[in-house]
Amino acid sequence: MTVLLSDADFRDTHVFIAGGSSGINLGIAHRFAEFGARLSICSRSAERVEGAVEELRGHGGDVFGASADVRDYAQIDGALKEAAARHGPIHTLIAGQAGNFVAPALGMSANGFKTVVDIDLNGSYNVFRAGFDRLVRPGASCIAISAPQAIHAYTFQTHVCAAKAGLDMLCRGLALEWAPMGVRVNTIIPGPIEGTEGMERLAPTDEAKRAAAEMTPMKRFGQKSEVGDAALFLASPMAAYITGGNIPVDGGTVLTGSSRMSRGMEMAFEGAAQAARSRT
Repeated sequence: MTVLLSDADFRDTHVFIAGGSSGINLGIAHRFAEFGARLSICSRSAERVEGAVEELRGHGGDVFGASADVRDYAQIDGALKEAAARHGPIHTLIAGQAGNFVAPALGMSANGFKTVVDIDLNGSYNVFRAGFDRLVRPGASCIAISAPQAIHAYTFQTHVCAAKAGLDMLCRGLALEWAPMGVRVNTIIPGPIEGTEGMERLAPTDEAKRAAAEMTPMKRFGQKSEVGDAALFLASPMAAYITGGNIPVDGGTVLTGSSRMSRGMEMAFEGAAQAARSRT
């Protein structure tokens, strides 16, 4: 029997999204809410969590929000415990939190490098490790939000390249270990996505935004809902035999290699420096 995504029903499922109060992850949360899922989100900012919860409740479903820093295992463990008490075992667990800024390696502090690795890589391990005992088994889906920097080296992105490459291998290792227990682990690679803080940092000027869009083979930014659709697919029965995979939602960005996107990072760095000079 053919199953279409439009036929998917998440009304009896619990979806937990780390970093779910803004950007791509909030867009993912909206898609699951539209399909009836019980939602739990967390992020460091209690104010953002509160605003996102109210926004998501506009779809008519039950939404739980918690303030937690994924870098602190006890905090994320506590958030997951509260979420499971509220909504029951978790069917889909998403580690979407991320940190990024444009900087050359020689212009970056050790703490700056560590912060990105702690959020993207170590934070994702904390989310998945703390969440495992609260997953529906068999049948759960774990999803991490990766980036093109996991595949190609980009100028001024050594910290992100290291963190996201590690994240991809973490997820593949977990996919191997957890497959016998009925838990699937996959990653999504968003490309340039419109209306996100990440794009504002990486392309802070109109010129940089136009250049970023032009650098994608499809010549446009992606939408948060398009990343959400990939997450819906991976969480659905249609992806029941998919684990250890990496799905680009990037308009072909990963096909363009390092040199083109490195130029984009250089433009972003130059634009940020110019903006900083104009403020002084």
